[in-house]
Amino acid sequence: MANIDIALKDIMAIDGAVGAAVVDYGSGMALGTLSSSKVLDLNVAAAGNTEVVRAKLRTMEQLGLKDDIEDILITLSGQYHIIRPLTGRKNSGLFLYAALDRSRANLALARHRLKSIEEELEI
Repeated sequence: MANIDIALKDIMAIDGAVGAAVVDYGSGMALGTLSSSKVLDLNVAAAGNTEVVRAKLRTMEQLGLKDDIEDILITLSGQYHIIRPLTGRKNSGLFLYAALDRSRANLALARHRLKSIEEELEI
């Protein structure tokens, strides 16, 4: 079982990682952040990506979809941004956020690693 600090360090160990956060999408606040970039404001990213998660959940509800979101991928010209809502009763309402340098990251491996980190995280 990992706590938030360990989860953030594990996310930052993913090849190409430039920022990581654990976010409460009820409030839009980051519970923890870690970054190797002075340009990436993770508190702004947490708040903005909260709106993305809320919008997708609303849309799924309106469509009557009973699926769970595994992850949401935002592809920029120079970065990947991955949002992974946490599952399980204890971690409900939270998501992992990873910003990756696209030139150094392997998207498939990053998604796989985030799934593992999610499974180990207990808050």
